Amino acid sequence: MALTDSMARMQELVEELNAHGHRYYTEDQPTISDKEYDVLYDELVALEQSSGTVLPDSPTRRVGGELLKGFEPHRHLSRLWSLDKAQNTDDLLAWAARAQRLIQDYNSRNPDQPLPPPEYVVELKFDGLSLNLTYSGGELTQAATRGNGEVGEGILVQSRTIRTVPLTIGFEGGTIEVQGEGFMRLSVLEEYNKTAAEPLKNARNGAAGALRNQDPKLTAARRLDAFFYNIGYAEGVSFENHREMIAFLKDNRFPVNPYTAYFSTVEEVVAELERVVARRDQLDYLIDGAVIKLTDMRTRQALGYTDKFPRWAVAFKFEAEETTTILESVSWEVGRTGKITPLARVEAVELAGVTVQNCTLNNIGDIERKNLMHALGTRVFIRRSNDVIPEILGKADDESGQTIEVPTTCPGCGAPLEMRGAHLFCNNRLGCKPQTIGRITHFASRDCMDIETFSGKTAEQLYDELNVRDPADLYVLALEDLVKLQRFGEKKAANLLAALEKSKSRELGQFLNALGIPNTGKATAKMLAEHYGNLDRLMAAEAEELQSLPDVGGIVAESIAGFFRDPLMQESIARMREAGVKAEASRPAAASADASHPLFGKTVVLTGTLSVMTRDEAAKKLEALGAKVSGSVSKKTDLVIAGESAGSKLTKARELGVEVLEDEQEMLKLLGDA
Repeated sequence: MALTDSMARMQELVEELNAHGHRYYTEDQPTISDKEYDVLYDELVALEQSSGTVLPDSPTRRVGGELLKGFEPHRHLSRLWSLDKAQNTDDLLAWAARAQRLIQDYNSRNPDQPLPPPEYVVELKFDGLSLNLTYSGGELTQAATRGNGEVGEGILVQSRTIRTVPLTIGFEGGTIEVQGEGFMRLSVLEEYNKTAAEPLKNARNGAAGALRNQDPKLTAARRLDAFFYNIGYAEGVSFENHREMIAFLKDNRFPVNPYTAYFSTVEEVVAELERVVARRDQLDYLIDGAVIKLTDMRTRQALGYTDKFPRWAVAFKFEAEETTTILESVSWEVGRTGKITPLARVEAVELAGVTVQNCTLNNIGDIERKNLMHALGTRVFIRRSNDVIPEILGKADDESGQTIEVPTTCPGCGAPLEMRGAHLFCNNRLGCKPQTIGRITHFASRDCMDIETFSGKTAEQLYDELNVRDPADLYVLALEDLVKLQRFGEKKAANLLAALEKSKSRELGQFLNALGIPNTGKATAKMLAEHYGNLDRLMAAEAEELQSLPDVGGIVAESIAGFFRDPLMQESIARMREAGVKAEASRPAAASADASHPLFGKTVVLTGTLSVMTRDEAAKKLEALGAKVSGSVSKKTDLVIAGESAGSKLTKARELGVEVLEDEQEMLKLLGDA
C-alpha cells in the first residue's frame, strides 16, 4: 500500500472509530459490536506501526504509554474560580437577593442597556477531580488539574485515556479552555474492586488517584468518565447565554450531563433542589451538591467577582454521604436463611442528616478485600446511600488495629458453621432461634402477608412463650393464649387475630414472597404467581421447566424446585391452607389487555430515572398492557426502557443486543399517554 493510500486509510479509520467511540461512550448508543470495533482498531494499529505516524485524534493515543517522571506545572489561560457555598435554603435566597440588587443597581446606572431579569440554571456538582482542557486549532493540546485556580498540573496523557474526552473538535477558530470534572462511575468502581489487588475506597479517590498517577496505563484501567460544563477562555467564539455555551459543547462532542434545568424564579430553584436530593442516590456517580448560575453572559460580566468567587454563581451543598469514623467492634448476625452477616459498630458520627453507629460488612471476603481484618480501633471510611444502613468502604489510613474475630459456631444456637461461597451459614434450620424469628417476621412483613401490628419483638415473644416455630403456627393461635402474654391485653390480642384472619386472603405473589424461597425476591414471586396462577401447579414444577421462565437461571430454578420438595415446607404450606390461607392468584393485569399491542407478552426492564412518571407508575402501565416487568436484563428481555443515569442494566442490554428505548416521549406514545 502506497504511503498516501496508507495515510488516507488511517484518516478514514480514525474518523470511523471516533464516530463509533462517541456513539458508544458519550451517547450510549453503539451501532457496531465490540468485535467489529476491534477489527477496525487493529487495522489502524498495524498501519500506524508500518508508517511510523500517529494522527492527532487517533484513538490509539488513549491507551496509557510509558511511566511519566513527574507532572509539569501548567498556568491556566483563564482562572478557575471557586464557588461560594450555600449551606441551606436561607443562604441560597440571600445569594439570589444580592444578585438581584446588583442587577437593579446596574440597570439604574445603565437605563439604555439594562440587564434582563435573572434566569437561573441548575447543574449537578460532581464529586471527582476538576479538569481544564486546552484546545488549539481544534486539537487537544493540554489538560490540567485545577491546582490553585491559576496554576495546575499538566495531565494531558492521563486525560487522553478518558474515552469521552474529545481528542479533536470541530471548532478550529482559536484557543479555548473547557472545564469539567473527571469521575469514576459507581458501577465501574464495583466491577474494578471485584478483581483489584487493592480495592479503591471510593469513586472520588479512584478518579483523583488515576488522573494524578504517573502511570497512564493505570489511569486507563480505571475507565474514567467526564462531564463538561463551562468554557473559561475563548478565542474566536462568544456566547450570549449559558444555553448557547452548552449547545457549543454538545456540537463539539463534549459529554454534557443530561441534567440541566432552567428557572425564572429562585423559589422554583429551591423546589428543584429538593427533587435533585431525592434522586441523588439513583445516579451512577457521586454528586455533593448542585451549582446555580445566572444564565445571561452580560449579567455575569456586570456582576463580576469577589477576591475568591463569582457573584453570579453559587454551590448548594448537600448533606455529606461519606465520612470517616472509628471502627469499634464487629458482631455477627444470624439471618432467616441461616446466613451469618458481620455488623460493624462505629463511633457515632453525623452523616447525611442522621447519627450513624452501625455499618454493614457483607461477608468475610468483604472484610479481607477492604483490608479491615486488623482494623478494630482504627479510622475507616463510611458511606450512606438511600435510607439503608451505611457501608464501610475501607481503612482511612495505614494504621494497624485489633483483629476481627471470625466465628466458627453460630452466635444464635452454637451449631458449627459452614462456609458456602462467600458466606458463613448455620445449618441448624429448625433449632436456631434467630433464623426462626427472622422467617416469621419476614412472613408477616408488608410486602409479604402484611400482618398489621406484627413485629420482630412479637415474633420473639410468640417463640419464647407460645412455642411458635413456623408461620403455620400463627394461624392456630387462640385469644385465650394471647391474653396471657405480657403487654397483650384483650384488645391487642383481638387485633392480632383479626390481622391474621385478614392475611389469609393475600394473593399468591405475596404468599410466595412470604415463604422466603432462597434466591428469589418480590419480583420473581410475582412472576411465578402470574405465570402459574395456581400454587399446586408451581409446587409440581420441575427445575427444567422453571428455567424457561424470564430471569430464572439454573441456580434459581433449582432453589425453587428444591424448596417445594422439602417435606417440612410441604407440611407447613398444607397446615396454612387447612387454616384457611387461600394463596390464590389475582386476575392477571394482562387478562383484559389488547393482545395486538406491541408490548403484549413482552418482557420489559425499567432502569434509570424517568422524569415524566415514577418507575412504579410506568411498571403498572406496562403490566396493564400485558407486558411482564422484570428486575434484571437477560437474553429473554425484549425491551429496556432507560431513563437518566441508567447504569449496569443498560450496559448489559447493549452487550446482549437488547432493544433500548431512551426517548421518554416515545415511551409515552407506547404507553398510550401521549
